[in-house]
Amino acid sequence: MAGTDRRLPFDSRFPPVAALPPPPPRNAAWYAAPVPVFLASADAQIQGELSRPQGFSLVTEQAGAWLEEIRLLRQALRGVEGWIHLEFDIPRLGKRVDAVLVSGGAVVPIEFKVGAASYERADLEQAWDYGLDLKYFHLASHGAPIFPVLCATGAEKSDAAWRPAHGDGVRPPFRSNAEGLARAVRLAVTAGTGSPPLDAEHWGAAPYTPTPTIIEAARALYSRHSVHDITRNDAGAKNLAETAGRVEEIVSEARERGRKAIIFVTGVPGAGKTLVGLNVATRHAAEESPTHAAFLSGNGPLVAVLRESLARDACERARQQGQRTRIGEQRVKVQAFIQNVHHFRDAGLRDQVAPPVDHIVVFDEAQRAWDAAMLANFMKQKKGRPGFTSTEPEVLVESMDRHRDWAVVVCLVGGGQEINTGEAGISAWIEAMRDAFPAWDVHISSRLTDSEYAAGQALDLLGPGRARLDDALHLATSMRSFRSERVSAFVKALLDGDLEGARGELAAVAARYPIVLTRSLKDARRWIRQQRRGSERAGLVASSSAQRLKPHAIDVRVIVDPVQWFLGDPRDTRSSTWLEDAATEFQVQGLELDWTCVTWDADLRRGGEGWSFHRFRGDAWTNVAKPERRRYLLNAYRVLLTRARQGMVIFVPPGSLRDRTRSPGFYDPTFEYLREIGIQEI
Repeated sequence: MAGTDRRLPFDSRFPPVAALPPPPPRNAAWYAAPVPVFLASADAQIQGELSRPQGFSLVTEQAGAWLEEIRLLRQALRGVEGWIHLEFDIPRLGKRVDAVLVSGGAVVPIEFKVGAASYERADLEQAWDYGLDLKYFHLASHGAPIFPVLCATGAEKSDAAWRPAHGDGVRPPFRSNAEGLARAVRLAVTAGTGSPPLDAEHWGAAPYTPTPTIIEAARALYSRHSVHDITRNDAGAKNLAETAGRVEEIVSEARERGRKAIIFVTGVPGAGKTLVGLNVATRHAAEESPTHAAFLSGNGPLVAVLRESLARDACERARQQGQRTRIGEQRVKVQAFIQNVHHFRDAGLRDQVAPPVDHIVVFDEAQRAWDAAMLANFMKQKKGRPGFTSTEPEVLVESMDRHRDWAVVVCLVGGGQEINTGEAGISAWIEAMRDAFPAWDVHISSRLTDSEYAAGQALDLLGPGRARLDDALHLATSMRSFRSERVSAFVKALLDGDLEGARGELAAVAARYPIVLTRSLKDARRWIRQQRRGSERAGLVASSSAQRLKPHAIDVRVIVDPVQWFLGDPRDTRSSTWLEDAATEFQVQGLELDWTCVTWDADLRRGGEGWSFHRFRGDAWTNVAKPERRRYLLNAYRVLLTRARQGMVIFVPPGSLRDRTRSPGFYDPTFEYLREIGIQEI
């Protein structure tokens, strides 16, 4: 069944709904005008424009802040040419910049803290984030120098000058009080005169083409942004938008016709499968009931991090709009939307008659659903029900099949990333459709026949004409790293032992995505701290079988709290950015960091005949013989090497002649292999 020639047409009586087009370009600011027009306009007129956007609740505190910001901008912009944009939307961050001045060749985002008497670290990070976001993701700002300003109006002193820019042209934030704002603006405009002038009038309507982290994407979608708002508009993102639109068409078709359908979406690592699932779930979560759709995952850390992130973000948005809410209330709401797949399964087993409240469920990493043996052992050991024979896919689909009208199951399928025993693979879902649910419509990515998904034989047994193969249900382009889409190809070649292929891919990614190598963990930490800016996150990652990193103060037996690790304040020792606790492949899979230090132990070693695989037992390393265990270990490093969005440092310990468990011979060949590929040593 290889290839796409077997794609089947949809029933002509029910033609597919036209794909949802992206919205037309618009200025992303709530108010935008040439500086002279702004200066000549009355305060009430400008404030009226700012308070007009639908759904915004104008409160006294916000109204007063706007009036103060307008007053300060009037003073600072006298004699300045260009356009001023107020409340400029940054969907990826779920925030708005208070003001952005576009003058000559300079872009000056200004974050006001009205009444603040000091420059808080979080506020400086926020201003820096705005500058970085515009540089990376706003098309009209890619080549422009960016001058972020933090204006704490009550601060005692202002900076005297702008600090030097990083290599990408983004300056560290200028710390300004009310009196210093005019100086900050004029110095920025002067410094930008050597750059090509920008089209200030159309700058605000230029495409915003972000690549959000899964946490950022979830926040934006949960707050009712469109998938078009938070994705790029290149070929890869168009593929993502097409896939999201196609899934939505099938959902609408099932609902209108009273049908039940299962959809299989495939994609390369980092292509946005989870984003497609979240888009479907958030679009329907508010329909008819708060739990009309649910996003399900067996990835416990991912569920915990997304839940807490969404709850915190909802509280913050409510606070900004003058509404009162408690974090506990938001956590309850989010728990109904993002659920652990095993809890959803157990609820269906407790009540085997009533359907779930959800008509749409999205199963993330569906290939990781448990096989019959794994589920039977769990039911016997944990639930006291021996003799259980169903697979997890059968149990999950059966609960949805109880709906009398319609239901949709969306399976997000990854390939070649298995790291756990007991995973049924996608064939278990296909077999469930064949054996137990013959009335369900089956919509399948045309790439599900590829060997990495291991579903070809099951599809053949499904029966002629049952599967509707669809090219639009495959995501072919990795978008995890906005700096380079070819990182996953580099990692694949590296782990495949394809020296020339890895060299070629490294040459393609190195200019925009730095990858460096070291034998000093101290140097690795220093390198990461030199790279990260604003609220960018960094962290140490290690294989779960990396047992001999303990002499370097890395103990993978210490259980990392993923919520604190991914969301905690950088000053918190539990935070990833503290660079102290290392997370394993189980804690980081499905999530991302900006910068990573991949710590490489002797569990996976390079030798003359390729990789050798080891496990530490008692006081010595032993060989791993089982093919599946070897595959899991190789995939663990695949996960670790693909977590960073902006760059990574690989730390290979030097070993110790005095410690037989850390012999230099265990590490040196791996280090030399990585260096032979061309990874720069620091």
